[in-house]
Amino acid sequence: MSNVNHKNSTKNLYNRTASEWIRAEPTSLSDFTARPFVLKLCEPVSGLQLLDIGCGEGYCSRELRRRGAAKVHGIDLSQGMIEAAKLQEVEDALGISYEVGCATSLKQFDDGEIDLVVAVFLFNYLTISQTQECMAEVARILRPGGRFVFSVPHPSFPYMREPAYPFYFQVDGAGYFSKRDRQFPGRIWKRDGSWLNVQLIHKTLEDYFNALRIAGFNTMPILQELRVTPEHIAVDESFFSPLVDQPLHLALQISR
Repeated sequence: MSNVNHKNSTKNLYNRTASEWIRAEPTSLSDFTARPFVLKLCEPVSGLQLLDIGCGEGYCSRELRRRGAAKVHGIDLSQGMIEAAKLQEVEDALGISYEVGCATSLKQFDDGEIDLVVAVFLFNYLTISQTQECMAEVARILRPGGRFVFSVPHPSFPYMREPAYPFYFQVDGAGYFSKRDRQFPGRIWKRDGSWLNVQLIHKTLEDYFNALRIAGFNTMPILQELRVTPEHIAVDESFFSPLVDQPLHLALQISR
């Protein structure tokens, strides 16, 4: 599948399902197992100029603005997601700006303009070459000392578990190395029993680190392997327990 088809596939998926992502509080698995840890990696955000790439309906943008970011700008490929984000802004004005935009071309931003770039589960929709293009743009717009925080599905996760509730990517057997840049369908559940359809363009850990190096990030990142914790089990054992001891997501923070 070409890059253009990957992009159209992602756009169409999220235009169709934008309303299902709108929430004011944690609902899906990764709202518990990933986003709180990614947001913590973003701290401190007070007074920062911040860009949220692949902002979706604005869940993380809103939280970062509430935590004190001076200015938050969100971009997303999906018109439906941006309309959903703007609707949230109308209902609870936080001064966040949203626009339809492409993660691989951030020409609306000047060199060194941004303090913090956030990308929460963006790169699982980009090919290896698109990931390299995006990270090069992020490096360009970050000020010296600025930070880049992003999360991705753990590259090993799809190959360690059969497709099943409450989270999977259907990779059809082995292929950690041979299926790089292949797109696979996935599903992630909410605690109410409903689910969200997601996608994965598979990349290895090496692919992500190479993309950072090619973009000019030369410092060692902070890396967290996110998982189900005892605190999650205490909240809802039946929901979280099928994933105990599984590597679910990676969260990384790297400085320019």
